[in-house]
Amino acid sequence: MNPNNDERAAAGWAAVQDKGMDRLQAMQVFLRVVESGSFVRASENLGLPASSVTDIVKRLERHLQARLLNRSTRRLGLTPEGERYVQCCREILALIEDVEAGLRPAERPRGRLRVDMPSGIAHALVLPQLGRFQQRYPDVHLMIGVNDRQVDLIQEGVDCVFRAGHLDDSALVARRLGLLRWATCAAPSYLAEQGVPTTLEQLKTHRAVHYFSSTTRRAGALQFVEKGAGIAVVVPGTVAVNETGLYIKLGLQGHGLIQLPRVLVAGHLAAGELVEVLADRRPAPMPVSLLYPHHDFVSPAMRAFAEWAVALFGEVDGEEVGAPS
Repeated sequence: MNPNNDERAAAGWAAVQDKGMDRLQAMQVFLRVVESGSFVRASENLGLPASSVTDIVKRLERHLQARLLNRSTRRLGLTPEGERYVQCCREILALIEDVEAGLRPAERPRGRLRVDMPSGIAHALVLPQLGRFQQRYPDVHLMIGVNDRQVDLIQEGVDCVFRAGHLDDSALVARRLGLLRWATCAAPSYLAEQGVPTTLEQLKTHRAVHYFSSTTRRAGALQFVEKGAGIAVVVPGTVAVNETGLYIKLGLQGHGLIQLPRVLVAGHLAAGELVEVLADRRPAPMPVSLLYPHHDFVSPAMRAFAEWAVALFGEVDGEEVGAPS
């Protein structure tokens, strides 16, 4: 048999397969590979065999007659053609989603939704009102992860996260929920022993419970605003933690000053279990946002949760949470 005939036959069969390729699925798979940075992680998120994901991208490249990805043993990178194509894919899939959403009857939110959030926001805001969400959306099954580290949505298969602080540039969609107002406070027993500080200079004779980042392992200074300028004050301390609930508990037990969003300790302040100090020098409010992947893949359940989160923060006392900026 002539080898050239075999090659032409194989090429012809590949062309037939590519013509039958589901291009929308190929676009979605290609986007997930790009966003996750790995064929294996994309296959896990999509629930497809890794070999199928690889084959779909190869067939897509063959169909387009263009290389979309530069592959190496350590990482994936987009070619110039891939960068143009990924933008086109996002626009096309977004348009299809918008058109279908406008034509079909309203779909009742259902399915599994994995949400991650800092422990303080979980205990002070979300969990107390969770029953209202479940009553309104009984077919949505929430998987709630609670921790104070930053999760990688794509790599860890998380649908959305609550994130406090200013955001880095990201391909994720960021929905601003509000501004968390800060409070510096301590237990009455601590203030009776150490005195109530009325100036930043007096903090040198006080002690603080330190909170350290799970990522950097560094404990930060207390932040204040005086005469319009931000000031960081290092206050001595003998204990540091990286979990909000424990941080609050140590403050309640009189181990030192603590500084955190006021909404997280509003109940303790109202009950007199904690007392706010230096209220006239509070640091600038901290933004809190809901982050989720690009809206091509937003489900009715995700949309419902996002709207509920916006309403939840809008209901909180304005003394504790400000309106989104």
